[in-house]
Amino acid sequence: MTTPRPTLLGYVRADALSCAEELAAATDSLAPFASAEGFTLGTVYTERDAAESAAFHALLEEVKRTDVRAVVVPTMNHLGSVGTPAAMQQHLEFHQAQVWAVDTR
Repeated sequence: MTTPRPTLLGYVRADALSCAEELAAATDSLAPFASAEGFTLGTVYTERDAAESAAFHALLEEVKRTDVRAVVVPTMNHLGSVGTPAAMQQHLEFHQAQVWAVDTR
């Protein structure tokens, strides 16, 4: 019997990308990354209005109420909608969610 893979949530900021095609490519990059790292990709939260940061807050709420302990972003810059990327990463890690980036450049 195989053990189910843990779930990894995704987060993408539309304003960090220049067009719909880049948004689709960034979102599509999350599933292969999750699989390669031993996870199943769960919900991908897409931030469309960085000023409201509703998607980030929804992501944070899911991390708080479930046993999900990992979040993936296309690059760490995607965490910069509500504060600095480092501060947002610390906020997620405070709630026991490790943050991964597909592209670490």
